[in-house]
Amino acid sequence: MESLLPQTSLNGTVARGGCSLFVEDLSQALGFARSDLGIAAALSRLAAALVCGGLIGLDRELHRRPAGLRTHMLVALASALFTILTFEIVASVDMQGEALGVDPVRVVEALTAGVAFLAAGTILVNKGDVKGLTTGASLWLAGAAGLATGMGLYWLAYAVTIAALLVLIVMEVAKIAIGKWTSDWRKKLED
Repeated sequence: MESLLPQTSLNGTVARGGCSLFVEDLSQALGFARSDLGIAAALSRLAAALVCGGLIGLDRELHRRPAGLRTHMLVALASALFTILTFEIVASVDMQGEALGVDPVRVVEALTAGVAFLAAGTILVNKGDVKGLTTGASLWLAGAAGLATGMGLYWLAYAVTIAALLVLIVMEVAKIAIGKWTSDWRKKLED
């Protein structure tokens, strides 16, 4: 009977068999062994997408917008996943010196169109009053942040997320302050 613990040889290396063979078989059965990117890298990219989408969506959630925290997180996560899948598809093609017949940039185009469709659904026009433009734009940005994390460009995704938070929070405060100032100014003109 074979032990489930790894078998170590005299030189300290782990023999192929036992536990390591079981883990390899299990990971192949679950589909983990097929990843060109690696499980840890893919999971870290997906986690980064959740963080970026969550931070952007938190502002929308706090303002009680229809597309809030969960929507932004899902858009960023889906964008990262599609990007990772694109890399995996390209890596899995056995080229043997031939040119690749697909254009991976089309994934960016498809993501942009898909997220834009979702974002457009958040925009409402009623008698000249437009609502939801900022939420639509933030959804689009969450998709872009997810795309960046899917590509492994964490620094870019985090920089864009910080910039988005500055725009969403600081500009909201500035808008309120300007509104109060102009209201006070108009009152002084009327007096």
